Amino acid sequence: MSDAALWSALADPHRRAIVTLLLERPRPVGEIVQACGLSQPSTSKHLRVLRDAGLVRVRQDAQRRVYALDPAPMAALDAWLAPYRKLWNESLDALGRRLDTAPDAPRERPPHAEKD
Repeated sequence: MSDAALWSALADPHRRAIVTLLLERPRPVGEIVQACGLSQPSTSKHLRVLRDAGLVRVRQDAQRRVYALDPAPMAALDAWLAPYRKLWNESLDALGRRLDTAPDAPRERPPHAEKD
């Protein structure tokens, strides 16, 4: 599984919807088809891409195929995003400090506000 395959698999909104759905619990293909509003062949193609990227696992349950998320690739993506998350948090913390130390600006009435 390559990083490019992971990002490519997650680039499609239908596949992201499937991943979000599987976050709740493993589901058979029929449930995924119904929940996503896609045809069965289209859903199967999306599931194949997700499986090839290592994002989902499939197991046979009698006549049904049940799909579940594989957390390992998500952990790898999370690790890749960690430095950016730190950057975002530092920026938001700096903004918060700035707002905490800024003098209160006088509040003006909007031009259309009624006069007392």
